[in-house]
Amino acid sequence: MKNKRGFRVKFIKAKFPSKKKLIGKYCYLEPVNVKKHSKDLFKNFSKDKKGIDWIYMPQGPFKNEISLKKYLKNKNLTGNPFFYTVYSKRLKTFCGLASYLRIKPQVGTIEVGYITYAKNLQRTVEATEAMFLMMKNAFDKLGYRRYEWKCDNLNKRSRKAALRLGFKFEGIFRQATIYKNRNRDTAWYSVIDKEWKKHKKRYLTFLKKSNFTDKLKQKRKLKL
Repeated sequence: MKNKRGFRVKFIKAKFPSKKKLIGKYCYLEPVNVKKHSKDLFKNFSKDKKGIDWIYMPQGPFKNEISLKKYLKNKNLTGNPFFYTVYSKRLKTFCGLASYLRIKPQVGTIEVGYITYAKNLQRTVEATEAMFLMMKNAFDKLGYRRYEWKCDNLNKRSRKAALRLGFKFEGIFRQATIYKNRNRDTAWYSVIDKEWKKHKKRYLTFLKKSNFTDKLKQKRKLKL
């Protein structure tokens, strides 16, 4: 009896993220520039008075702009993670962070993570569009086969967001790591290239201006 093997893949190496902006209708993302972005980011992150948005992050919350700058510098030195900041055209401010990480161009896998949205960015069309822009860039421009999302299994908000954004749950890695002196069981999710075509159409339908009121409240939910 022959041993089974995976299907043959003719894959050309994917590209590493570039320093180009990712521009949408409601927001844009640009690679983090500590001098340019830290003031806005600290101001907006400070709206989270109890530090709830940082519970499942390896670092933070930050008591002052200097400590936030240090975090951004440390995370932004190697390019993997590759950090973006999110600019809301409506709010006219930089109010979120997200990054590519575990970037493996040779085999075509890339992860989205370190997602931190200020209170004024959460549950907005800009928040959704930012994730769309990063996914679109990964598949359409950079040529990746697999796009990953991982989070603490206890992080209900992140798990719910992953499913809403079209990621499929793949399982839990028990005792995967330790952060802030706490155990983390990691939940894994992914979107693969053959799923992206259908997702892209539905994102574009959701993001049409006709789907939003003048105050950018959605009329129909994103369904993936």
